[in-house]
Amino acid sequence: MSEAFICRTCGVQHAPSERPPERCAICEDERQYVGWEGQQWTTLEEMRAEGYRNDIRDDFGLIGIGPEPSFGIGQRALLVPTPDGNVLWDCISLIDGDTVQELRDRGGITAIAFSHPHFYGSMVEWSRAFGGAAIYIPEADRKWVMRDDPAVRLWSDRVELAPGVTLVQTGGHFEGSAVLHWEEGADGRGALLVGDTATVVQDRRHVSFMRSYPNLIPLPQSSIAWIVERLRPFPFDRVYGGWWGRVVATDGKRALEESAQRYVRYLRGRP
Repeated sequence: MSEAFICRTCGVQHAPSERPPERCAICEDERQYVGWEGQQWTTLEEMRAEGYRNDIRDDFGLIGIGPEPSFGIGQRALLVPTPDGNVLWDCISLIDGDTVQELRDRGGITAIAFSHPHFYGSMVEWSRAFGGAAIYIPEADRKWVMRDDPAVRLWSDRVELAPGVTLVQTGGHFEGSAVLHWEEGADGRGALLVGDTATVVQDRRHVSFMRSYPNLIPLPQSSIAWIVERLRPFPFDRVYGGWWGRVVATDGKRALEESAQRYVRYLRGRP
């Protein structure tokens, strides 16, 4: 019997197979890593049997969804409400009946989008649980889709998922790395959802940028400049990172600009 195996290190679900895959291409890439104990796999059924559940709660005005205990990279997804249907930003590995019912009670999901491939999670399972919700994958990152599905829609540059909710390709961490601009976020002042594209750091007053976070590979100055240039036209006051509480609650545009300037100063050897 075929199973859709999930990598325990990155949390990305792969296409169904009779045996666990020999390798996870995402983890073997220089931006990620294979676990120190070697490649390990699980399934949704095993995760549920091991006691994993999803914590669903408010995170600075948005509903966050994240597995407990933490799994894979440890990110949480965010639910962006719109009159035309909710958008799920970044995905997680675990989905179960309680999660589906909770989100259906909140209006369901019509579209799923991501900051980068490390957060693809069990995207196909999530899509199917909500009637085939569209899965937006940048053309530049097509090769990182480990489980394909008819719901996948390729895009590039910029796409509006709903009125006032815009997906913007910036590159950087991955070629197709993106952010989501939510016009009504932060009480109408605007918000960016960035995942690891411009990750919110521990002081929650700044962001940072890397080609690889676990392997500490920096980005060049040209990539930083391009990210900032792509985001400069959008009004925003809040920046949502990829983990619980990693949010620049206010003055997010200043945080992005100053963080980029600081990063470039150090690249140039001018602290």
